[in-house]
This record gives sequence, structure tokens and C-alpha cells, in this order.
Amino acid sequence: MAARLLDAGYEVQVWNRTPAHAAGLAASGASLVGTPRDAASGAEVVVSMLATPEAVTGVVKGTDGLAAAMAPGTCLIEMSTIGPTAARSIAGMLPSGSAMLDAPVLGSIPQATDGTLTIFVGGDPAIYERWSGLLGTMGRSLHIGSLGAGAAMKVVVNSTLVNLMTTLGESLWLADEFGLPRSTVLDILEDSPIGTTVRSKRALLDSQHFPARFKLALAAKDARLAISEAEATGVDLRLVRAALSWFDEAVDAGFGALDYSAITAYQQGRAPAD
Repeated sequence: MAARLLDAGYEVQVWNRTPAHAAGLAASGASLVGTPRDAASGAEVVVSMLATPEAVTGVVKGTDGLAAAMAPGTCLIEMSTIGPTAARSIAGMLPSGSAMLDAPVLGSIPQATDGTLTIFVGGDPAIYERWSGLLGTMGRSLHIGSLGAGAAMKVVVNSTLVNLMTTLGESLWLADEFGLPRSTVLDILEDSPIGTTVRSKRALLDSQHFPARFKLALAAKDARLAISEAEATGVDLRLVRAALSWFDEAVDAGFGALDYSAITAYQQGRAPAD
């Protein structure tokens, strides 16, 4: 995503919790800096993308946090999957006169590389219009509503992902027990209501090799986030709870760093290919 901004001609200052992960951006013209505060210093807009609400809070707060360098008029575009409650909390940590958009994304490495992410945005419409061009370098942005609405939309979408993948895994397990040929089963499921999921993961399912596009452990984290946010509204996500039980078992079994589609291999007792 940072590379997309550089390719579009933006001047980019980069900080990463693991500096080596950002090293390649220097060759493309990025300035690598030592703290979040340094990354935000002098910037008109700051973009954050991290794994958890706690990580975002740690990057925003404190003397070396990005909030300390945000001047009036600066906007934080918070693109992590952290839910609406945390998004609104982060907004409250920013200095007076600054602004924030919550803008989590749908997609993984291929979409981030190609600039075809779907970006759900919450926040002031005028602020969104100002930065819609920047968001457009990374994907297709949709203004969902007020602050927190983008984060809420991502929770809704992610609540379906673990259900779909565990449903697929159970279906393949059942097909195996029936002695049905795997390739035929997948061909037919591609034209079923779960077809989009099958088509997007077919190559991984055929090879049983699961390089991470979206880590299984992060999918479990997002399912847990959906349950937590739902509980606060009085909604009981029973199917998500059931799917999470599969994912938690798979994480404990060492599948956490694999793509989340590896849950299908875990469900069937298959060892992923090396």
C-alpha cells in the first residue's frame, strides 16, 4: 500500500514495528524513520495499518506516538481492522484540530499490490472527499457513514469469512468420507452458493500449500473482534462462535501463520504441504 502511494508520486515517510519489513520501500523513494512521531512529522495525512487495537493505541499515544506530531488540519486515515469501538477511541486520542477517517480494507496481498482493495470509510464526508484521491491509489473506496462506520462494515464482512471457510472445510471433509473425488467436488462447489470462496482459494486447496495471504491467526482475531462488538449491541453470533472454535484449535495446532484457508486442511486432519 505504501508502494502504491510512492508510485502515485506522494512523498512518503515510513515507520514499521519491524524495520526490515519497510527496507525495500527506501529504494522506491520512501524516507524510513525511527518512530511513529517521526513518520507523522510535517505530514498532511498519516496512514496507519496494524494488526490489533492495542498496536494502534501504542503507535498513536505517547511522546513518540504519531498524535504528538499531528498539527491542526492533519488527518489520520486508520486502516487497521480494529472495530468501531476502538476506532472511535483512537479518534479521541488525536489533538484538537486534527481529523480521522476509519478506512479498513477488504483484500490481501494481491489486491494491495494491484491497488484493487475495497476500502470502507467512516468519517466526515468533507474529509473523505479531500482524501478520496489518495485512497483511490490503493483501491476502490466507499464512504459508509460517520466515524466508525467503515470499521463496523469491516466487522460485518469479516464475520462471514470464518463461517464460509469452516463451512467449506466441513463440506470437503464430508465429501472425503463419502469417497468423492476432490477435483469433482471442488468443480461443483465452484457453481454453488459458496462458489466465490472456492474459486478464490482453489489453487491453495488443490496444492494443500497455504502461503499466508491472510493469516489464520488474524482471522481468529477478527472473529473474536466481531463477537465482542456484537455482544456490545446485544447480537449473538452463534455461527461465528462455532467457526472460531475451529480456528482456535488450528492456531493451537500450529496453523496460525498459514493462510486462513488452511483451516480446511486442519478440519480434515491433513498436514499442509511444505
